[in-house]
Amino acid sequence: MSLMDEIIGGGRGVAGDPLFPHAPVGWTPALAVESARREGLELGENHWEALRALQEYYARHAATALNLRELHDALDEKFHRDGGIRRLYLLFPGGPVAQGCRIAGLKAPAGATDKGFGSVA
Repeated sequence: MSLMDEIIGGGRGVAGDPLFPHAPVGWTPALAVESARREGLELGENHWEALRALQEYYARHAATALNLRELHDALDEKFHRDGGIRRLYLLFPGGPVAQGCRIAGLKAPAGATDKGFGSVA
């Protein structure tokens, strides 16, 4: 069984899932796959690693207000060996924080998305 099959197999709940120990309540890998498809992405192992990193960061900082810059810097540091934040932008063209959080079942920190960008007022 491949990692991908193991991740999305059965759509089981995440509680106690060793592959996603920091996943938010109600989130499943199957939901992530569907969310990614709606955004034109097909999730590979690098995507799953980034989603786990986002979920872990949120779990570790749950008691504090999330800071976009600190999260951005933490992702850059964690994935430094693979090209850092630039590599994550290749995986998540909608932004590793904004798009990554949506797919990981997390609320993006303030400032991660610009709702006015591209809009006509």
